[in-house]
Amino acid sequence: MASAMNGCGGGGGGGGGGVMKRMGLLRVQYYCVMGFVAAAVVLATLRYMPAPATAPPTVDGGGATVRSSAATVDSAAAAAAAAPGGGGVERGKGKRKHVWSGEEEEVAAEKKAAAGVVVFNFGDSNSDTGGVAAVMGIHIAAPEGRAYFHHPTGRLSDGRVILDFICESLNTHHLSPFMRPLGADYNNGVNFAIAGSTATPGETTFSLDVQLDQFIFFKERCLESIERGEDAPIDSKGFENALYTMDIGHNDLMGVLHLSYDEILRKLPPIVAEIRKAIETLHKNGAKKFWIHGTGALGCLPQKLATRGEIDRDLDEHGCITRINNVAKRFNKLLSETCDDLRLQFASSTIVFVDMFAIKYDLVANHTKHDCRAPLIYRSSTEFSQESVRSLKKQKAKFIRS
Repeated sequence: MASAMNGCGGGGGGGGGGVMKRMGLLRVQYYCVMGFVAAAVVLATLRYMPAPATAPPTVDGGGATVRSSAATVDSAAAAAAAAPGGGGVERGKGKRKHVWSGEEEEVAAEKKAAAGVVVFNFGDSNSDTGGVAAVMGIHIAAPEGRAYFHHPTGRLSDGRVILDFICESLNTHHLSPFMRPLGADYNNGVNFAIAGSTATPGETTFSLDVQLDQFIFFKERCLESIERGEDAPIDSKGFENALYTMDIGHNDLMGVLHLSYDEILRKLPPIVAEIRKAIETLHKNGAKKFWIHGTGALGCLPQKLATRGEIDRDLDEHGCITRINNVAKRFNKLLSETCDDLRLQFASSTIVFVDMFAIKYDLVANHTKHDCRAPLIYRSSTEFSQESVRSLKKQKAKFIRS
């Protein structure tokens, strides 16, 4: 067996050398082919490799966004096409290189300035621009919105609310509600007001403390996005320089008006204390400019005049309930004094108190001066004045025709 094996080995000695030679040539050919394939892959990668992405913005220690001077070839080309004279793009032998000129930052600054002043609002139906409609998922039908927007917007008004006029006077667009799921624009601030809200915690779902939590949540998300190099509607400077408006406390008063006058007066300080606490919380979060509204002439509200009982028989010369208006005046006095105290406490801040009672009562007392034929309030609990009836009939007829 062994000799047989050796015989085979010996007999194949010359043939074995030829086989080894042929195998060596095959190996050389194999390596050559693999080399050509590798070279082709490298060339294809270099030929079709996309341009390097722009380095993301970084954030310096002060919280300000620092943008990289690099830019993609495509964005540079787009900038060159849009900019007169070619902008900051150099051309040569088919290649384009972006040169940082600072124009991008100037354009961004101009767009930001055009957006106007940043405003954050906290309140109830007096300044709700659609929050309650978004939260409750309800469609408030006409005549809501017909006087200005010409369609329902979620405001509990046939036109604009006071906050809308404030924004317009500041050359900024109307505030979007925090809870709006579609069409919201927060570049100029946020409206946290929800109709029916109170200053007292726990009385309503979206009381003032909840609205403050929503603001803090919004601010933290904005700053976190900027730290990650992402876009955010408002930066740290925007929060610092914003105007913080507050129009709340009316529903708290409405909820205690059934009590005796002395009992109501004892309820007022805790309500005002909640507003003070809210201002202090905002100040801790960097707020410096405050615009605080007092309450209006609640004793002139048609709802109160229509349901008044023996406790509210006394009316003033303009047909308003004296006791309720005295409560409103007392509330405003306490709130005004609180703002005075806070001005001393926060010397570097600006705190403005607005006496809404005087403004709204003037609309009733001097209605002809404001081109109103008659104040639409009850003169008794059971009947309108004849002038108000005629005015209502004309408004109704006009609304039906429209």
